[in-house]
Amino acid sequence: MRSYADGSTTPLTLYSYWRSSASWRVRIALALKGLAYEYKAINLLKGENFTAEYTKLSPLQLLPALVSEDGVFADSVAILEYLEEKFPQRPLLPADLKTRTVVRQVVHLVAANIQPFQNTRVVNLIEEKLGSEERLKWTQYWITRGFTALEAILKKTSSKYSFGDEVTLADVVLVPQISSAYRVAVDMSQFPTLEKVFRSFNELDEAKAASPENQPDAVIS
Repeated sequence: MRSYADGSTTPLTLYSYWRSSASWRVRIALALKGLAYEYKAINLLKGENFTAEYTKLSPLQLLPALVSEDGVFADSVAILEYLEEKFPQRPLLPADLKTRTVVRQVVHLVAANIQPFQNTRVVNLIEEKLGSEERLKWTQYWITRGFTALEAILKKTSSKYSFGDEVTLADVVLVPQISSAYRVAVDMSQFPTLEKVFRSFNELDEAKAASPENQPDAVIS
């Protein structure tokens, strides 16, 4: 059994796919909190998330899933909140109530109002019904719409990171989403604040450790 940064021996297992942005969020939080875990790769392209075994862990067949002594959790935001409460070292939510609430606003803006529209199941359906060109336009539209709102919020709160000079859950969810935006050729020059945060965050060793290309199941062409 492994020893963890807080002195406990709580075993953690993360079911992840290297390019899943939701899985990436959780990997970042685990790295920032100094938590060791066992990595279980679930290949989305091969449909391994639809197996009976994985469905028992995640009934909606989505990634990630985290197994701990307290149970199985299969929603990235719920997992982030769990880790924040279970392992309070290096807090990722500010002590100030107002700031903490705005951080949560940013988290849900990304997790509920941007990322779901580019979920593989959604964009595959768009492509099936309307073609690959419309798939790209769809994804770019929803990211741009969400980033416009985020830019307005964060230009009031950011310094080195989204909220001052301390990393928060806002950065944890934002960085994978910005990476996705670059991948689908969103014009990021519209969002200088987001670009600044992205660059600053990716200088962290924890960010590098959690990045997709450094995962055991990464396929780099």
